Amino acid sequence: MQPPSTPELPEKAAHHGSTPRGKYLASLSLLALGIVYGDIGTSPLYALRECFHGDHRVPVTDINVFGVLSLIFWSLIIIISIKYLVFVLRADNRGEGGIIALMSLVRPHDANASRWRKLFVLMGLFGAALLYGDGIITPAISVLSAVEGLSVATPVFDGYVLPITIVILVTLFWFQKKGTGAVGKIFGPVTLIWFLVLAALGVSQIIQEPRVLSAVFPSHAIRFFAENGSKGMVVLGTVFLAVTGAEALYADIGHFGILPIRLSWFALVLPSLVMNYFGQGALLLRDPLTAENPFFRMAPTWSLFPLVAIATAATVIASQAVISGAFSLTRQAIQLGYLPRLEIDHTSARQIGQIYIPAVNWALMLACIGLVLAFRSSSKLASAYGVAVTTDMVFTTILFGAFTVLRWRWKLWWALIFVVVSLTMDLSFWGANLIKVPDGGWFPLVVAAIVFMLMTTWHRGRKILSERLREESLPPELFLMSIERKVPHRVPGVAVFLYRNPEGTPSALLHSLKHYKVLHDTVVFLSVMTEEVPHVSSEERTEITPLGQGIFRLVVRYGFMEDPDIPEVLATIKTDELAFPPADTSYFLGRETLIATKRPGMAIWRERLFAWMNRNARSALLFFRLPANRVVELGAQIEL
Repeated sequence: MQPPSTPELPEKAAHHGSTPRGKYLASLSLLALGIVYGDIGTSPLYALRECFHGDHRVPVTDINVFGVLSLIFWSLIIIISIKYLVFVLRADNRGEGGIIALMSLVRPHDANASRWRKLFVLMGLFGAALLYGDGIITPAISVLSAVEGLSVATPVFDGYVLPITIVILVTLFWFQKKGTGAVGKIFGPVTLIWFLVLAALGVSQIIQEPRVLSAVFPSHAIRFFAENGSKGMVVLGTVFLAVTGAEALYADIGHFGILPIRLSWFALVLPSLVMNYFGQGALLLRDPLTAENPFFRMAPTWSLFPLVAIATAATVIASQAVISGAFSLTRQAIQLGYLPRLEIDHTSARQIGQIYIPAVNWALMLACIGLVLAFRSSSKLASAYGVAVTTDMVFTTILFGAFTVLRWRWKLWWALIFVVVSLTMDLSFWGANLIKVPDGGWFPLVVAAIVFMLMTTWHRGRKILSERLREESLPPELFLMSIERKVPHRVPGVAVFLYRNPEGTPSALLHSLKHYKVLHDTVVFLSVMTEEVPHVSSEERTEITPLGQGIFRLVVRYGFMEDPDIPEVLATIKTDELAFPPADTSYFLGRETLIATKRPGMAIWRERLFAWMNRNARSALLFFRLPANRVVELGAQIEL
């Protein structure tokens, strides 16, 4: 997922000039456990089980157990340890990672850009859309798989697994509006305990069956495919469950930096995961009947209830990270112009990353509950899991390859070697997961298709709207000439006209002058621009151009990880010619009523969809945090 709203974190490590060390490094590494590795850390609950008990299972034989363990081990090494931790994490956009940040680095800035670069943008958008499907499935499968451990402890809970899961999910989503600061303080320590438990359970079984350690040799994976043929490729789609959450490693570098993420992985997460998977394999070698739930069968009977409790806590933490990531991803898409303005609440005065988007939160909750009720078990939900993430990994590999050529200036053949090697494994997992599409894998694809349609419709619609406004706009030079010929009455105060086209005259100004026949002493044409970077420095924030006769053009720039606050920015501007006293500053907004037409641009149904999205978008007054008692809105009809 995209960068989650990490609770009570220190200043973003990636923005520090020096590498974190000592206690600070240890603190960041501990925090990274809960946020970065929550998803992949809960995979042992269901990944190995699905290989031998799911819909696409293979028999529990020595060859198959060693083969699956070898596949899991080398997937963790090649995909996570090498591809992401060695290479992809270094491709940051001013300290921020994730597919949106990567897309912005290769996104074309002009209409004459090559088709390839435009295709890269579409990949990035669809990859971002796929993450919403993952954001729905992860909480559902993680919490459900943990609660199913109660049935292992005692059959009394068989009929209560679904109700308990739904109660936990409702509580989780309800709590989002309260903020995650208080719970966030225990994310790292709880996840630390979880990984230590994973390691302890695994070691207890490996001691009894040490020969399982030979699964580190890749020859077992080769033999597995030779023994199972096409069936082995099907199981490969289930093996992929062990590496879900890889995108979080890349998305979270802005919060922690590369070093803490790498340190957490190699010092604790990777050893714990490997020991747990090998421990489950050791148990299966001794008792094939435990395939129904090898994770909980590893534990002594007396420890099952505490294990279910810690597993549930770990899955809630993993779900929290995914949900927060959906909020962050939505904010980035809004800022880059791919989604309409939505209500964004800040749940912490200290941490700007802690945000809450009600519309996204409740949509995710309803979708999660719907999945639990429709699939009814984590085994069946596993069929829906993997398609979205593997597709996203394929897009990340291609975008990273483009990034190495465009930004790092790699030789084309070096980039091709990396892309071909990475895609060989990515496409193997992707092809294996495509088999799941009829069994539930269609769900994240449908979600992604809907989100992608909304994103592209909104982005294209905004372009068309800007073109229509530009057609009707009066160049500032002509406007200045007109008020020179016929001087309007000037009134005291500052009038700020928000306008999306920094080169034109705001239509709200023309309507205001037409109706009121007056002009303020100071008039400002204000345009808010979102740059292709996560953060804009204070020196780059504003650009002021005097146009004459008390009229100024002001461009305010934000990064795609920042929230606009216009009054706050204006308060920092104090020059001899221009200042913004709060009591004497009025804001004028244009509110367009859009009418779908058959003019060239978009299909009529997309124009109607764009008009509907525009009507339901959050008002500019609230989005830009303008004082309500100082705002005047002037309406206009625009034909698309």
